[in-house]
Amino acid sequence: MATGHITANYVPDGDDWSVTVSTGQNTRTARAPGLIAARDQADQLIDHLAPNPSGRVVIHLLNGDGFAFSTAYLQARHGLSDEATRQAAAAADTASAHAAR
Repeated sequence: MATGHITANYVPDGDDWSVTVSTGQNTRTARAPGLIAARDQADQLIDHLAPNPSGRVVIHLLNGDGFAFSTAYLQARHGLSDEATRQAAAAADTASAHAAR
């Protein structure tokens, strides 16, 4: 059984997306053309870092924001444009900047 949690943080990177998966002890990164492809890359990295899915907890974040990731990922899965997912990422950046003040 896994202990702790794994984070997968997605960040727009030009026309692509960068994803960083961390167990707290190990970190791996990947790039992909689109958020759905980045999520697939994250799944592969997660399986590499924590091959036993029993008890594994993964938290997906977009620029550190779980709600923004959920919004952007659902938009992408339902065929909305990459621009819509980038707008969700920009909104997450704005929200985190205001929260830091």
